[in-house]
Amino acid sequence: MKKIVYWSIVAALAGLLFGFDTVVISGADKKLQALWQSSDGFHGFVVMAMALWGTVVGALIGALPTHRLGRKKTLLGIGILYTLSALGSALSNDPYTFAAFRFIGGLGVGISTIAAPAYISEIAPAQHRGRLVGMYQFCLVFGILLAFISNFLLSSVGENAWRWMMGVEGKIVQNDYPSQRRKKTRARFVKRYSV
Repeated sequence: MKKIVYWSIVAALAGLLFGFDTVVISGADKKLQALWQSSDGFHGFVVMAMALWGTVVGALIGALPTHRLGRKKTLLGIGILYTLSALGSALSNDPYTFAAFRFIGGLGVGISTIAAPAYISEIAPAQHRGRLVGMYQFCLVFGILLAFISNFLLSSVGENAWRWMMGVEGKIVQNDYPSQRRKKTRARFVKRYSV
């Protein structure tokens, strides 16, 4: 059961990235519009909403990689999409490149809505399935909260604060992947808070 809880937590972190990726753009909104001198329509429909368009496409096609590659490999691929989106968005110098990388992140968000809950529900025993899949939803809301906190903390970094806001997601993705150093800490966490 400990391994199931552990892997459910790891899969639920896709929800954390979902919430973070969706909301982190709010801290950069006005700064990007002023920087690129874009009209309200272009800024709203392209720059700000491109991740949402990616989410729609990702949700529509999410079953394909989940079925063909399996849930676990798809979740790893989602991590790659989030990383590309975070780093590409942070390093973008024009609204079109920025929007393209935000679309990539949106694909990750959309596909994660299919893959993560499916993976958790497949590995969870029936009596714990609802609670473990619920972690995905909790992580999603927690990701939203983290994005607002992150934006607040980074807002005073300077003129390029928006780059830090966008790029910090890459660090979150890196921390989501298990490493040898953290195995003991996570094992203690799972043991203490196991279902």
